Amino acid sequence: MIAIDIKRKLYPAKGKADNHLVMADFQLAVNSGEFVCLVGPSGCGKTSLLNIIAELDNDYEGHIGFGQQEKPPKIGYVFQNPRLLPWRTVRENIELAIAQKPSSNNIDALLDAMQLTPFQHVYPERLSLGMSRRVAIIRAFAINPDVLLMDEPFVSLDAATARQVGHLLINLWQQRPHTVLFVTHDLREAIALADRIVFLSPAPMKIIAESTVGIPRNERGNEQAVETFRQRLLQDYPEII
Repeated sequence: MIAIDIKRKLYPAKGKADNHLVMADFQLAVNSGEFVCLVGPSGCGKTSLLNIIAELDNDYEGHIGFGQQEKPPKIGYVFQNPRLLPWRTVRENIELAIAQKPSSNNIDALLDAMQLTPFQHVYPERLSLGMSRRVAIIRAFAINPDVLLMDEPFVSLDAATARQVGHLLINLWQQRPHTVLFVTHDLREAIALADRIVFLSPAPMKIIAESTVGIPRNERGNEQAVETFRQRLLQDYPEII
């Protein structure tokens, strides 16, 4: 599990005497194996939160706990930008993320699950954006993470491609379950993916509402079911609009 307790997170405010308060007394618990989507406006602190969990940002007051683990968890991170090295092939980009000698069988299985086996020896410049994002997801899964952080991994994709990549992601996650924190602006996307949705306020970031997703996973591909649930959320929690 992840236990988040951030007392205060500040950023310098350009041209102002006071710093910008991003988070204050922010608490969130994520259960082991849970897929949680964070939904909130731009600039509210979602990426900052992921960076804190990943220990890319230690300039805050508070604590991030990971249950009773004796050693720090392995964290996979899928950024908004796929961040593929252009001089490495798809397979080489994946292998670079793995500290020990990479398992060919593991990488083969991930490439197959994301429908990228025919492109494993292709360089990133020949990939579509959707394919590049799939490579980034494979790279994060390849380390067998305990926690997977995903920062708007489908941004800039058209709706059909985003649905396709989301479907592949869920299939892969169900095969290799672990704890996921997924940032998105798209409520429909959150409903299609999450076990639980957490709605966040503008900075300083607060939780304004939470909801489990009451649609069986085998029905998440039904756009009408997703839209009906979305309308229900907007009716029950008008503050999330």
